Parts: sequence; structure tokens; C-alpha cells
Amino acid sequence: MTTLTATPGQTIGPFYGYALPFDGGNELVPPGAAGAIRLHGTVTDGAGTPVPDALLEIWQPDADGSVPTATGSLRRDGWTFTGWGRTGTDADGRYSFTTVKPSAMQPGSAAFFAVTVFARGLLNRLFTRAYPPDDRLADDALLNSIPKDRRHTLIAVPDEQGLRFDIRLQGRDETVFLQYRAPR
Repeated sequence: MTTLTATPGQTIGPFYGYALPFDGGNELVPPGAAGAIRLHGTVTDGAGTPVPDALLEIWQPDADGSVPTATGSLRRDGWTFTGWGRTGTDADGRYSFTTVKPSAMQPGSAAFFAVTVFARGLLNRLFTRAYPPDDRLADDALLNSIPKDRRHTLIAVPDEQGLRFDIRLQGRDETVFLQYRAPR
């Protein structure tokens, strides 16, 4: 039996732009649909330089706080909300999703978009949350577990285009990233 050597979680490269994004992947709902919002922003590195080849995925509940269970997330039919999307950044590090504003999934918590970032130089993907501004933020256990001076990195800011959520991979104002424990 051959013993295999451990390898990094992924090999990150510019091939993401060719292999993983798909038509409509950033449209969890069609633009202009009732209740549609735009979640957008820029991914930057530690020097503040835009990252032109990052890949982002979001998962979220619908506007009622229900987690979608419909199959076929890669198929966009124009009306089935699957709660999942994927997009790459452009040459200026910008990304955009058309979706609905999520609602909280349980009492005592705030609504959020679960965000995953893949980018060159990362051996493993990064996990974070984008919270829409809301009165319930003060009640969210995870957000309250983060030092006050860092919480703003998880809260999307309303602007004329929708909700802006910039992601800073490291350095000053680095986005808070989450670590999940392995199941026991």
C-alpha cells in the first residue's frame, strides 16, 4: 500500500475564472425580480490592492428565514431560489450578487450571508459572514463574540447600488474570518 503525502487544501490559480463560474451563478434571483437586492464589493489584499482572480460563494436563507432545499443549484431557471451563488472578481477585484435580503433563521440571531473566499495564495478557503444592517445585530451571539473594533468588517453598508461588503484578506481592517471545528 502506498502512503500518500498530505497536500494543501486546494491549489489556487487563475484557472478559477475559466472552470468554476457559470452563467447566472451570481444571480440567486433575476435582476429586477420582486425583492431583489445587490450584494457587492471589492476583494483586496493586505496592501489594499484589488484581487482580480478571487472566487466567492454565498449561502443564505430566503426572505422568510427558510433555508432552501431545492436541488439544482447550478441550474438557474429564473424563479427557483436555491440560496447559493458563485462569482469571480473582475480585473478591479469587484464582485456582485443579485439576491434577496435574508431573514434570521432563528430567534435571537441576525440575518446574514455566509461567504466563502477562494483566492491565489490561500491554501484553504476562507469563511466569513456579511450581515445586512439591522436592529437585531446587537442580539447575534457570533457577532457579539467578536471584539467591538472588528465587528464593522462583517456588516454590509447600504449604498445606492444595494449592500456593499468589501473583503480585506489581511492587514489593517482585515475582514474577520471564521474557523469551523471538525466534527468529532
